[in-house]
Parts: sequence; structure tokens; C-alpha cells
Amino acid sequence: MQKHHGRPFRRDRRTFTPLALAAIVLCPALLHAAQGGKTEVFPPQMAAPAVVLVEKSGSEPELRREMRMKTGVTELAELSVRFSQAPTGRFGFIAAPALAMALVTQSPDLVLERARLSANDYEIHKLADGNGMLVGFVAPTILADLAQAERPKAIDLSLTSVPSDKTPHIVAVPLTKLFVDRMPAPIDPKRPDGGVMLHMDLRGTANRQPLHGVP
Repeated sequence: MQKHHGRPFRRDRRTFTPLALAAIVLCPALLHAAQGGKTEVFPPQMAAPAVVLVEKSGSEPELRREMRMKTGVTELAELSVRFSQAPTGRFGFIAAPALAMALVTQSPDLVLERARLSANDYEIHKLADGNGMLVGFVAPTILADLAQAERPKAIDLSLTSVPSDKTPHIVAVPLTKLFVDRMPAPIDPKRPDGGVMLHMDLRGTANRQPLHGVP
């Protein structure tokens, strides 16, 4: 599949190139390894959780509160923490470019922030069983497909970081079932800081392998 690159992103008034994006994600993991640790991957799970839907309309804060109640998570206590080291039952945020790079490479550990710094940030939930869920907003036409308990084929999913007229419904999708081959793009090209859309495949089964030596 041909890879596509989205438009550059602005975060704290800085532009991220693809090389810089890779450094953002990979360097913390490499530093951790150099200090005697190991580079983490998304935690392998035998059975990834189902998609979680909130089938009602509302304001963005209301929808996020409803989703957090459904998944049973509360705010991170730490300002910044790796997903693998975060307590279960917590939620945090990650910048869209760093999220995309982590999903493209399918290996670096996510670094979650307690505070949401931009509309381009995505919300991540760490469930009680250790699974990770990516929270975003989708179009009404995809809800029926997402609600299926079993999906033999992948679904082409466009997930926005904030709600829009075209994507008003909030969902949480399992990280272990996501495949991404491109960077996110602004919902509105005229407003690069007004939220982004990330195109991905939501697969029917988990697509990540455990670490070497880890059962």
C-alpha cells in the first residue's frame, strides 16, 4: 500500500517534519533502552476489547465524560508517563503526530500527558485489563459497522481528534487492532490547529506481536 504523508503540524508554534516526528517517538524509547531498560511495545493481548460507542449527541465535554464512565477510567495522576508504566483505569493524551508514528511503526511505547495541550491531541484510555483504547469521533455512517461484535474484514476508519459536523459521534477503538500508514491531516486545512483526522484500518483481530521472551 502506498504511504501518504499529511500536512505539517503546528504544536506550540513549531512545525514537525517527518524526521522530527520519528525522533519525538523513538528517542525516548532509545534513551530508556540505553539506561538498561527495554523498549516497550503495545501490550500483547489474547483478546482485544470491543469498540465502545456512545450513541447519543451532546457537547464534546459531555461526550468525553460519558465515554470515560463507560470505560471506567479517571485522569492520570502523573504529568507524563509511558503507557506501559501508567496505572490501569486511567486516561491521558498524546499528540497526533506521535500517535501516528507509534501506530505506523507498531513498536514504540506511547507517552501519555495528563493535560490536553491542543485540539490535535488524541485521548487514550488504559483499561482495567491493561488494554489501550484510542478515543475519537466518527461519522454516523460507520456506527453500524463499529457495533459488530465480529468483523472478518478490516474497516476503513477515519477518526477525528475533536467532533465536527461530519464526525459528531464519540467512539473508543482498541489500539491493538489499528493499522496506520499515513500521518494525520487537519480537518480544515485553513485551521491547522483546529483538530485532525487520522485514517486507519480497524482489523477484526489484534495485529501486534508480543516482545521476544514475553509470553
